[in-house]
Amino acid sequence: MAGPGAKYDVIVWGASGFVGKLICEYLVSHYGKDKSIRWAMGGRSQSKLEDVRAGLGAGGADIPIITGDASDAEALDGIVQQTKVVLTTVGPYAKYGSELVAACVKHGVGYVDLAGEAQWIRRMIDAHQEEAEKTGARIVPCCGFDSVPSDLGVFYLNQQVKKKTNAPCTRVKMRVKAMKGGASGGTIASMINMMEEMGRDKQVLEVMRDPYSLNPEGLREGPKQPSGTPIEYDKDAHTWIAPFVMAGINTRVVQRTNALLDYAYGEEFLYDEAMMMGEGLTGRLSTYGLAGGLGGFVAAAAFGPTRNLMSRFLLPKPGEGPSKEQRENGFYDLVFIGMTEDDQTFVSRVTGDKDPGYGSTAKIISECAICLAKDITSEQTGGGIWTPAAAMGDQLVERLEKNAGLTFDMEEVADQY
Repeated sequence: MAGPGAKYDVIVWGASGFVGKLICEYLVSHYGKDKSIRWAMGGRSQSKLEDVRAGLGAGGADIPIITGDASDAEALDGIVQQTKVVLTTVGPYAKYGSELVAACVKHGVGYVDLAGEAQWIRRMIDAHQEEAEKTGARIVPCCGFDSVPSDLGVFYLNQQVKKKTNAPCTRVKMRVKAMKGGASGGTIASMINMMEEMGRDKQVLEVMRDPYSLNPEGLREGPKQPSGTPIEYDKDAHTWIAPFVMAGINTRVVQRTNALLDYAYGEEFLYDEAMMMGEGLTGRLSTYGLAGGLGGFVAAAAFGPTRNLMSRFLLPKPGEGPSKEQRENGFYDLVFIGMTEDDQTFVSRVTGDKDPGYGSTAKIISECAICLAKDITSEQTGGGIWTPAAAMGDQLVERLEKNAGLTFDMEEVADQY
């Protein structure tokens, strides 16, 4: 079992990949001088990892390198026992992540990833929840832009509202006010893999459609949730809204958080996400344009031949991503509109600097791993398959605000956003 005597606080698995390199750069720049975090770089190729280390400058010269094959259970056993937390960027996780989760669960080791694959996360919950509770392994998927800002955004809003009213918001709308960033090859690959799985297995399609599919066993029912594909004028947000591509995973993570926290948001809690497209005719046309484009992509991705053509010639590949300038100029601005049972409305906002899928995600998952390794004891969060908010809550909010360029704020006037 990994414990206080583990050699490392964090092993970055997949450190030679696009996001892995960004994570290593972040850890060196923020934690290299004082050596407060003991971490290592891991992956399959010694030479590629050495190239990454060489590019980190003097601050990265002494970072240890660990090599192994993610499909080799014996090798993974030896790797995970050296650390308190494994941070993995190697996806699609449905293809490359299951053995690593199993090793962490077996040895009681913490784990964070960037998975947005609901069907795979459900399999991990069903396969490992009981064992993780016994071994003390704390497994936390979805520790990037999907789904930390959404999950912590709802958590933060309800924490603040409870201080004011002694009751939570039982209905929350997350609206993406603005966002700028490049497409993620890894995210696209995960989406394509999900489409392939849905084509082969109807049970996967059922999991993807069920808003409670990631809830703990026995708690996978609840009130009918708002539409996942809204194309309408939202009177509360004062804008036309269109579907948000990450809503499919984010909403399920938020629902799991609510269940894991003993329904802190209420058993009738409603939650949805959408893009703010503006008012008037311009907003309406933009809504239909975005919805049509997204629908066309989904339809093409659902059909094998066109999916293959898109993967080969049109879509970014895993390991590809936006330039440094694009990452630096990226940002996001998320608005959370919450209503209590007595019809009071409260609004909070979560903002992040840098490209959401890469620049911000690299910082977010790094702080998630460090928070789990350094701030959250096993007494606070026991073993199991967790969500970011349920596992780390206020401590993670504090870390992200202090180090990762995120802000969490309540709006003074509810209709000015």
